[in-house]
Amino acid sequence: MERARDGLQKIVVDAIRRAPAGEAAILGWPLACGATVAARTRAVSYADGVLNVEVPDALWRNELVSLVPKYLAVLSQFAKVRRIEFVTVKDSGANRAS
Repeated sequence: MERARDGLQKIVVDAIRRAPAGEAAILGWPLACGATVAARTRAVSYADGVLNVEVPDALWRNELVSLVPKYLAVLSQFAKVRRIEFVTVKDSGANRAS
């Protein structure tokens, strides 16, 4: 089972690498942060090496800041992300359904 999961992850990473740079960073966010965080966050834009990620609130933003080096290490496999900025749903003006 472990080999199947590793093989599937390699296929996904290879597909993301072939995407345009901005799309690769956004598509790669769930791989970088994991399923639990991806379920509550959303990569919304990428420009000039900065990935903007929408988070539910300031508490989430504060918690995720300490994990940025880990996220950047994973994202570096398929995108040139040098910084991640977290914006709360309220600050982004987005109306997301839960």
